[in-house]
Amino acid sequence: MEISSLIRIIDWIIFAIVCGTVFYMFYFALGALFYKNNRYSKASRKARFLILIPAYAEDKVIMSTVMSTLDQQYPTKEYDVVVISDHMNEMTNTYLAQFPITLILPKFEEGTATKARALNYAMRHMPNLKHYDMVVVLDADNVIEDSFLDSINDAYQSGIKIIQTHRISKNRNTPSALLDACFEEINNSIFRKGHVQFGFSSALVGSGIAFEYDWFKENVGKVFTSGEDKEFEALLLKQNIYIEYLDNVVVYDEKTQKSDHFNNQRRRWLAAQYSALFHNIAHLPKAIFTHQRDYADKIIQWMLIPRTLLMAIIAIMCVIWPFFSGFVAAKWYILGAFVMFIFAMSLPDYLVDDKFEKFFYKGAPSVMLGALRNIFRLKGQSRKFEHTEHYIDENLNINK
Repeated sequence: MEISSLIRIIDWIIFAIVCGTVFYMFYFALGALFYKNNRYSKASRKARFLILIPAYAEDKVIMSTVMSTLDQQYPTKEYDVVVISDHMNEMTNTYLAQFPITLILPKFEEGTATKARALNYAMRHMPNLKHYDMVVVLDADNVIEDSFLDSINDAYQSGIKIIQTHRISKNRNTPSALLDACFEEINNSIFRKGHVQFGFSSALVGSGIAFEYDWFKENVGKVFTSGEDKEFEALLLKQNIYIEYLDNVVVYDEKTQKSDHFNNQRRRWLAAQYSALFHNIAHLPKAIFTHQRDYADKIIQWMLIPRTLLMAIIAIMCVIWPFFSGFVAAKWYILGAFVMFIFAMSLPDYLVDDKFEKFFYKGAPSVMLGALRNIFRLKGQSRKFEHTEHYIDENLNINK
C-alpha cells in the first residue's frame, strides 16, 4: 500500500472519530434550544440542608462564598454551613470562626488534598446529633443567590434526589477566563439542558450540587480522585438515580485567568474523564442490554473528544491538508464550520459582548496547543490536586 493511501485512510479514521463527537454534540445542542425550566411548585415543608465548602488555601475568596450562604431567604435554623479549611492561614480561620458556621480543620499533607478527601473528612467528623435532608456541595470561590436553597427545596419536595444547578462565570476579564466561561455554558447546553430535554440525566460539574443526605452519607466514602463529580455520576447512574438540572438556579463560579492554569485544569479534567472511562467501560454492554440508558450514555459521553482537543485536531487538519489535497481539506473545513455553528447554538447571548471577539481569537490558539500537550501529560493527574491561584477580591462585581 502506498504511503499516500495509508495517510488518507488514517485521515478518514480520524475524521470519523471526530464526526462521532460532533454529531453527539449537535443532537443535544439542538435539544437545548427547546429546553424549558422545570418550575417546581412552592413547597410548604422546609427540608434541612447541610452546605459543605471544601477550601484549600482559599483565603482570598472564601468570605464572599460564606457570606452568600448566610444571606439566604431560607430559615437559618433549617441549614448549617460547614467550611473544611485546609492550608488556610490562621487569621482567615479566626475570622471565619466568628460567623455562625462549623469550621473543620483537617491536617492533610501538602499535595494530598482533594475535594473528595475533604468531603469524606467532613462527613466523618460531623456530629450525629442533627438530621439533614440534603447536602449542598460548593466550591470555595462560588457565590449563590439568596433564593438558592428555596429553589432546591421546591425540587426536593417534589421528589427530586439529586440536583445540578446552573454554574456561570463571575469574571470574564482575560482571554482564558472568557474561554472558560464559554466552554462552561456550552457544556451547560449540551450536557445539561439538552440531556434533560431528551429525558436523560444531567451531567454533574463539581459544585453547585445538591444530594439527598442519606445517599451522600452512604456513598461519599466510595469517591477518591480529583474527578469526584464523575465518580458520583457513575455511582448515581448505576443505581438508576436521575440527576435533575435547574437552569434558573444560579451559582457564580470564578474562572481561571491565566492560560497555564487553564491548561493545567483541562489536563486534570481530561485525566479524570479517561480514568472514569477506564473504570466503567466494561459495564457498557450490560448497561445497554439492561436499559440503563443514562449510565450507557454517560460512558459514551466519556468516550467523546474534549472540546478543546476537538478544536485543535480540526484546526491542524485545516492547516495541513490544503498543501496536499484541496478535496480532503474541504471536508475538514465543512466540519470545522459545523462545530462553530454548534458552539454558536449553545452559547448564551450574554457572553457575546464587546470583549468576546478580541479575547476569543487571542486565547483560542494557546488553549488548543495546550490541549494537544495535555494528551502526553495525563499520567497520575486524576489523583493529583493542583491549586489554582485566585485573583478575585470580595468586592468584584459579578460578570464584569
